[in-house]
Amino acid sequence: MLLLHTMLRVGNLQRSIDFYTKVLGMKLLRTNDNPEYKYTLAFVGYGTNPDHAELELTYNYGVDSYDQGTAYGHIALAVEDVHQACADVKLQGGNVTREAGPVKGGTTNIAFVQDPDGYKIELIERKPGHWPNAKL
Repeated sequence: MLLLHTMLRVGNLQRSIDFYTKVLGMKLLRTNDNPEYKYTLAFVGYGTNPDHAELELTYNYGVDSYDQGTAYGHIALAVEDVHQACADVKLQGGNVTREAGPVKGGTTNIAFVQDPDGYKIELIERKPGHWPNAKL
């Protein structure tokens, strides 16, 4: 099996595309508008399937917000330097909700940011070479 994508429902598609591309540095990979069924999909990521998992942003016509519930946790992204990543997010107008520092009970440096719809994204510091096939 292979993880292909994770889907998030968003209240404003362009705002979400801007966040993931401009603040987190992903690329807009493709879009698919389905007027008959009243939804638009935008896929973003650092690469395409099958080499990279993608994030599917789903906009349902006329729905501008969602209740996230208590089951959702977060998306995790590897970064080379979590302190610099937080500074970069702030420079782009992003919201850092937990500043960079060691995870409770451990030594791994992490931080959390939040997208415009309130979804949490964990930034986990991984030094180059930690994953031989990944480009950080």
